Parts: sequence; C-alpha cells; structure tokens
Amino acid sequence: MALLTLGCARNEVDSEELAGRLARDGWRVSADPDDSAAADVVLVNTCGFVDSAKQDSIETLLSAAESGVPVVAAGCLAERYGRELADSLPEAAAVLSFGDYPDISARLAAVIAGERPAAHTPRDRRKLLPVTPVARRGAATSVPGHAVVDQATPAHLRTVLRHRLGSGPVAPLKLASGCDRRCSFCAIPRFRGAFVSRTPDELLAEAEWLARAGVRELLLVSENSTSYGKDLGDPRALEKLLPQLAAVDGIVRVRVSYLQPAELRPGLVAAIGTTLGVAPYFDLSFQHASETVLRRMRRFGSGGRFLELLGQIRAVAPAAGARSNVIVGFPGETRWDVAELVRFLEAAELDAVGVFAYSDEEGTEAAGLPGKVPAATRQRRYDKLLTLAEELCAQRAAQRVGETVTVLVDRVDEGEVEGRAAHQAPEVDGATTLVGGEVAGLRPGDLVEARVTGADGVDLIAEPVTVISPAVRR
Repeated sequence: MALLTLGCARNEVDSEELAGRLARDGWRVSADPDDSAAADVVLVNTCGFVDSAKQDSIETLLSAAESGVPVVAAGCLAERYGRELADSLPEAAAVLSFGDYPDISARLAAVIAGERPAAHTPRDRRKLLPVTPVARRGAATSVPGHAVVDQATPAHLRTVLRHRLGSGPVAPLKLASGCDRRCSFCAIPRFRGAFVSRTPDELLAEAEWLARAGVRELLLVSENSTSYGKDLGDPRALEKLLPQLAAVDGIVRVRVSYLQPAELRPGLVAAIGTTLGVAPYFDLSFQHASETVLRRMRRFGSGGRFLELLGQIRAVAPAAGARSNVIVGFPGETRWDVAELVRFLEAAELDAVGVFAYSDEEGTEAAGLPGKVPAATRQRRYDKLLTLAEELCAQRAAQRVGETVTVLVDRVDEGEVEGRAAHQAPEVDGATTLVGGEVAGLRPGDLVEARVTGADGVDLIAEPVTVISPAVRR
C-alpha cells in the first residue's frame, strides 16, 4: 500500500505510526507517490489547516484516484470534515477519523474488499476528554500521535509502534497532541482535541529507538510545546526532559519547535539556550506585534514585550536562532497596526519569518468578527510584509558571516554537502552549504564545526573546521 503525507511534521509522525501498525500486520508500506499506481490502496494523510493546505490535500486525493486504485482520506482534513468531505469527494473510497487509527489495517482491508464505510460526523474533540489537564491524562486512551511503546522489555530491546518512512538523520518526535489555547483564528483544537502530553518514559524509549535507526537530530513537535507536562502535573517537565533526550546515545542535537511566547518561562529559556546537545533555537509564535490585534486574536503580549523576551533569550545564548510566524489582514487590523508589526520585525533580528495572509476558517471566532480587511488590502499588506521579512532575514544571515556554527550534514550529492546550523530547522529556515577541501568524506549525520564565509538570502556558506561527531558508518 502507498501512504502519502501532507502538512506538518506532526502529520509525519502520525503517518509513521500508521505505517507501524500496518507493518506489524504484514502490510508493505511505501511513501513514494510513484508507487501509488501499483498499490492495493492509497492512504492520504491530509492537512486541514488553511485553504491552500486543504486544496493541496484534495488535489492529492484526486490525483491518486486517477490511477484506479482505491484512495482513502485520513488526517486533519478528513477528521475536520468527515461526511461533508465524503459527499463532496466521491472519488475517495473512504474518509477516516482519528478514531479509526487503532484499527487501520481492518479499515483498509475492508476498502480493498469493496466496502465503502460510512464517514464520521465531525465532533469538537476538546469535549471528549476531561477539562482538568491532570484528570484527562488517564482518559486519553486513543490519542493521535501517541505511539505505543513496549515498556515491558529492557530499554535496549524496546520496540516502538512506528515505522520510519524516511532515512535522513533528522526525525520528528511528538511531545503531545492537541491544544488548550483558544486563538480566535485557529480551528486546530476542534479537530485535534485537548492537549495531552506523552510521558517522559514514552518519549525517551522512542528517542532511543530512533537513534538505533540512525537518527541524529530529534525535532520535538506538538501544537504547543511550552504546555508539555501540565497534564502530567509538572509544568517544568520539558526543562527536565531536554537533557535526558540529549543524553540518548547517538543523538547529537535536540530541537524544540512551536513555543508560545506567553508561556516561555526563564527556566525553559535557560534549558534550551544552555543545555549541551540542545539547539539554542526558539520557534516563537508571535503572530503579530500590535497589542490591539493580539487581543482580538485572543493572544497575549505586544511588540515591546516580545522584544524584551528576545533580549532575555540573547542574554542567555547570544547566537541563539529565533524564528516566528505573523498573520496580516486580521479583522480590524489598521495601517497603524501594520506599522507596529513592521517596527517590531525591524528590531527583532529574527532568522526566519513566515508571513501569512489572514483567511476566515469556519468554526472559528475570527470568522464572525467585524472589520474584515478587503482582499486587495490583505494581499498588499502580505506582499509588503513578505518582502520586508525576506530582506531582514537575509540581513540577519549576513550578520553571521565570520561566526563558527555547528552543522548537521543532511545531504551529500555529487560533491555538494548541505546541512543545517543550530539556528536552522528542517524545511523552513534555510540551509548551510559546506565548501572547501575539508568536505571530502563527509556523510549525512556528521556533526561539523564550520566557519561561515558567506550568505545567500537565509542560506549560509561555510568551511568545515572539524568533525565534532561522525555519524555511524553503515
């Protein structure tokens, strides 16, 4: 069978957990789209976050169906729309819910046998678990993104119900599933549910399993990593977990993503900024800098407070990487608000900025807010902020010329060696190309100290100085 994944790193983990269940039951799983036509069934793990992601998911489903192979929709788009998606997309042989994941083998076997299971009626998944975070932990028996870990055997023999679909030196590790925040523009909590942490033992066991599979960098993902542990009764759980993950044999770098500025405590700043083996990297979800807009988004902070937070981070780790996302064109946004956002970005010295134009998401509070910004104005503001962000991030990269950075080699292709410095997350933050005579012999997974000699946009060019930690040669 073919398993195609769209969307974020959290979806990648879900797909590998689905693949683990299927492989356990004897299925041969391929993640190569070219294998779809020869497969018995194609399972598409969709994304349902914003309009462009929804469209990509639908186009992937339609393209896969053209081969004549039964196509099954799963993931966020399928969970969010259920029966509505099934009715509007008859090309899909089935639309599955997160609740179908534990029995995925039986569901796919039924589809191959010609059955067309009824699609689910979407529910607000936040209401399926207790309101109190600590109480909900015991009720979370089937939460997407919680791989089953065999704890009954010695650590070095433990298996994880997850099957790697890639072979690179970096892999996501999901801290938790769901979100308890109520941002007015976001529908994710409705279809992902309430925030549920995985236990430290589960995470350490899976980290060890990934390391044995050749993974060198762990990318910690969740809807809100700063909330990790609150449902376990320990708000400092992530601070304690990071050094343990960094100490796993074979792991050379741990990176945390999806941090909420309002929840970023000094102890966590210190843990990320100073722990050996943890990337001093801060993925901060600012979303805007105008206090007025932020309140309408049901978020906290202001441009001034965000600059103070960045100052605290750089006092602990002067070379720390920092990235963020911003939304322009939110209902009620004025020219003054945009100017405030511009002033903040010019002062923040961020390494990467994702810029998004606001669009209504059904089921969210923001969709019903007055003061809609006209489409042409939204587009104009988006174009302006995107151009500014690209210029500012390029300037920030140029400031790193002369620095010594630690690069994890991701790819070696016909003599070209590409990797990422500590301030560069996979896929989203640019890359570092290693050049010079010392690149000969480098392999994916090598951790290299290098001197930055140039910049091209957000990308760096660097000369290797020494290999700090060579990858295991297989």
